[in-house]
Amino acid sequence: MKRRVLVVALASSALSASNALAHAFLDHARPAVGSTVHGSPAQLKLWFTQQLEPAFSTVQVLDRSGKRVDKADAKVDASDATVLELSLPPLAPGTYRVTWRVLSVDTHVTEGDFTFDVAP
Repeated sequence: MKRRVLVVALASSALSASNALAHAFLDHARPAVGSTVHGSPAQLKLWFTQQLEPAFSTVQVLDRSGKRVDKADAKVDASDATVLELSLPPLAPGTYRVTWRVLSVDTHVTEGDFTFDVAP
């Protein structure tokens, strides 16, 4: 009986671990999360832990007042489906908020946000 309980517990743990790994989580970004960059970046790039579904993955950059300031051309990189990129116009010094929502190719949605600062 104890052996069956142990087997069931181990199987349950393995399934939970594989489900957790099935989501596209933000791995890193450029500009980096919480960073200060000197001068305006021309592009925002986000790297995820899974390949993304291009039709359902998006990102935007907002200024301090909540106004969208990017070029609205978010796309998944054709050569690396784990990368989401977005063009930026010249940004004035200040704090900017990045919000993203992606669908991994295995149909799991994740979303999040972070800020970066532009220094003169």
